[in-house]
Amino acid sequence: MAKFDETLKIWFSGKFIDWKDATIHICSHVVHYGSSVFEGLRCYNTAHGAAAFRLNDHVKRLFNSAKIYRIKIPFSEKEVFDACLETLSVNKQQEAYIRPIVFRGYDSLGVDPRSCPVETVIITWAWGAYLGEEAINVGVDVRVSSWNRMAPNTFPALAKCGANYMNSQLIKQEALVDGYIEGIALDTAGYVSEGSGENIFAIMNGKIITPPLGASVLPGITRDSVIRIANDLGYEVIEQIIPREMLYIADEVFFTGSAAEVSPIKSIDRIPVGEGCRGPITEKIQRRFFDIIEGKVEDPYGWLTFVYE
Repeated sequence: MAKFDETLKIWFSGKFIDWKDATIHICSHVVHYGSSVFEGLRCYNTAHGAAAFRLNDHVKRLFNSAKIYRIKIPFSEKEVFDACLETLSVNKQQEAYIRPIVFRGYDSLGVDPRSCPVETVIITWAWGAYLGEEAINVGVDVRVSSWNRMAPNTFPALAKCGANYMNSQLIKQEALVDGYIEGIALDTAGYVSEGSGENIFAIMNGKIITPPLGASVLPGITRDSVIRIANDLGYEVIEQIIPREMLYIADEVFFTGSAAEVSPIKSIDRIPVGEGCRGPITEKIQRRFFDIIEGKVEDPYGWLTFVYE
């Protein structure tokens, strides 16, 4: 869980304010109707200084999410991009999790949100390994959730919207109560979709398989990064529907996400995945991913934006 440093500043609709002053009215639209879109990305303390990972792509997805929900962000993409870097700089952070969030604020209540002002906020804080310290090197135990992901034409899965994460909370809490670290949700057709906050990959016979965007998955930026890394390492990556039982007989399975990074799965529903530990292909992808984001090798993709030039 994230622990907050309340001495930090928060960028709130164009100005920096103290952490304790970053409040909203109880009648803000977002409180009652979940009308927010947000992003999550990391700033890494690389060998060459603090660098935000794929900041431009995260900002673009934030604006895409807002567009889907007819939310007009009162700042440009460049302004939000620059504000993320400025927030890290003002807080003198070398490593942090960055959370830009856009939400409908206080004016009136009702399902029609159009009269409510749109607020844009950027928060940064320290956040370690999302799935636990052993997740990266050893792997995690997960279960297939009894909760499905959203059906097509209900909640847009391509938008990273606050309301969508009520579904994620059901998946996550069920898993934790039952003694697992995370849950894997199926789509409404019964095929593998994603975790509560992660995309998923399976490896069989040397081929890497991941569900397509039509399986109610968020277009993950770490997902895209892993696909590009895997291709460059010479692996075939296939986007296709995945039956639940394929996870049980896969050689390797792993999660990806801005918080989870690249986290191997060692068992699903108490069935060991492969040898019951991180597999060799997952490890190769992990190593390449972390070498890039830690500045140990050249960043051939232009993914790192340095905070302190």
